[in-house]
Amino acid sequence: MKRIVKGLFKFQREVYPQRSDDFRRLASGQSPEVLFITCADSRIVPNLITQTEPGELFICRNAGNIVPSHGDINGGVSATIEYAVMALGVRDIVVCGHTDCGAMKGILKPELVASMPNVASWLRHADAARQVIAENYKGVSGDQLLRAAIEENVIAQLENLKTHPSVAARLRRGEIALHGWVYDIEHGAVTAYSPHENMFIPLKEAGEWVEALHAP
Repeated sequence: MKRIVKGLFKFQREVYPQRSDDFRRLASGQSPEVLFITCADSRIVPNLITQTEPGELFICRNAGNIVPSHGDINGGVSATIEYAVMALGVRDIVVCGHTDCGAMKGILKPELVASMPNVASWLRHADAARQVIAENYKGVSGDQLLRAAIEENVIAQLENLKTHPSVAARLRRGEIALHGWVYDIEHGAVTAYSPHENMFIPLKEAGEWVEALHAP
């Protein structure tokens, strides 16, 4: 904790004075274009990965980057999505999973979370991914199976997002786009889900690839 407090003092002493105008501007409001839903894992730092500034990402974090289907639970994730879409008018929603995800290890081996009833209950919102893995990845094991679970969970959560009325309405009008990413912690690489190819492919830097995701 001492390190955290020292970091805060360093921010106040060295960083804030150099960017005080930016923080004064942000003090009166925010207008992020992207809702970034990712895992609570301490190794995932959305602003670092995307090289974005304060005010550019509206971030929602939880174990397993999970999005409960609309009506399943009236909780913080659903409220965050609704606020981001309806109040802030975000144009894009990213669901970002990551390698070595403990939550996904939990859906593959429920015994790992058996002593944590709240975690086990939360991971039920990833049951679609669990079932896809059970029925379609027979013979796959180890790191390959974990990677499959991570990817299938991202796809499942994208589908859950579509059940939220605010998202569904804007998808119908072409006013919002959904993106599924997996971040590789060791290599700093990101793969993105391509619905047309039904697989994860390297996230290209070419702007036209990203723009194509907004096309109907």
